[in-house]
This record gives sequence, C-alpha cells and structure tokens, in this order.
Amino acid sequence: MSADLSGRRVLVTGGASGIGAACAEKFAAAGALVTVADLDTDGARKIAEPLGAESVGVDLADSSFDARALAAGQDIIVNNAGIQHVSPVEEFPEEKFRQILALMLEAPFRLVRAALPHMYDQQWGRIVNISSVHGLRASPYKSAYVAAKHGLEGLSKTIALEGGARGVTSNTICPAYVRTPLVEKQIADQARVHGIPEAEVVEKIMLTESAVKRLVEPAEVAELAVFLCSPQMSFANGSSYVLDGGWTAR
Repeated sequence: MSADLSGRRVLVTGGASGIGAACAEKFAAAGALVTVADLDTDGARKIAEPLGAESVGVDLADSSFDARALAAGQDIIVNNAGIQHVSPVEEFPEEKFRQILALMLEAPFRLVRAALPHMYDQQWGRIVNISSVHGLRASPYKSAYVAAKHGLEGLSKTIALEGGARGVTSNTICPAYVRTPLVEKQIADQARVHGIPEAEVVEKIMLTESAVKRLVEPAEVAELAVFLCSPQMSFANGSSYVLDGGWTAR
C-alpha cells in the first residue's frame, strides 16, 4: 500500500548512500519534497538531483551545525546518519566514542527539537529514527554504536509521549545488518577483533543470530519508513519496528 505524501517536506540525514539514499528515493516517489543531508556533499547532490530534491552538505557530529536552518519547517525527519567503530572497550578511542554519540544521538535530538514547533503548529509531524537491532540487543566491540542506538530508542519514545496528543508521532526502525557501505567497511575490523578471515565475517558474525540468512536491503528499510508516515499508520507511536530476520526472537 503506497503512501501519498504530496507536499510534505522531509529531511533525510545520511542520505548520500545506503538506507538514507533509499529513503530519499522512496519519499520522493511518494510525492514528498526531500532534502538530502550528508557529510558527503557530492554524494548527497548525486542522490538529490535525479529526484528533484535539495541537498545539503553538513557535519552532524559538529556541535556548531545549524539545526534550525536544516530542520525548521520540515514535516518529516528521518534520522539515519551513522558511523561505526569496532574495538574492545579498553581500546576504544574516547574521541571516537564522543563523535558517534554526537552524530547518532545528539544530532537527532537537535534536529527534532528544531522541527517540533512547526509540527506542533500544524498538528502533524512524523519522526522516523533509523535505529538498529543494536538498539535492542548488544554485541561486543561496538560500545559507542550500541550506546547511541539504545539512547535513540529512549529519545524516540520520549518524543512520542510528548508529541502524540499534538499530532506528532515518533518511531524507530531496527534492522539487522543492512547491505550498506557502513556494514561493508566494518568487515575488516570484525575479522581482526574476532580472529577470523574477512571472507567468513558475514556468515559467522553478521548472520549468525538471524533466522533469515541474508543481509537486509536498504529499500526494505525505506519502504517501512515511508509506511510509518502514511495515514494508515497514524496510530503507530513510540514503537520499535524490527527488521531482523528473527534475531530478537531468541
């Protein structure tokens, strides 16, 4: 069932590749006016131009970025931007920990904070937070990512409780490993910390918990993101929608 989001303004962070790019395409196909935001300015432009969308180059991990300029007036916020670092806690760089929390937890807070006045004024808004199965479960060697995603789950629920009576819903999507550059880039690090060849990482690490033995496709996540903004899902609020192939059923 397709959603009609004609005229709705949507901001997609981390939109230059992976889940973000797929979301930009799906929201544009639903008629939304999309803004693609990413640290990769050229990549954001390449995604945006064929869609008739806007693109913005921005470092969301930088505390000086202008959240109001980016998010004020948006009807839908898709908080997707993220990075990963794989390391034991005792070796985890403190600055990398701060960067991940700033990008994946503080930036979503700041963007939603800037967007809410407009959403409340019109009594309609949708917050879609791209979380992870790691927002619900932990894995070793990913302390910052797991902490950020767990925090995002809590932030999303708080927004849902505050905004529900004012026409604003907030939900998370929690996929298992998705076929994205973020996942591909961590294969070498996973092989190193687990002491296995890179060729075995997908099978032995990434797919071991899931009953469905494949990676999630970005388009599958994007379909759900758009659906959560449809009239049929107006009662969906404060929930975590899991796309994990059975991981959390254990």
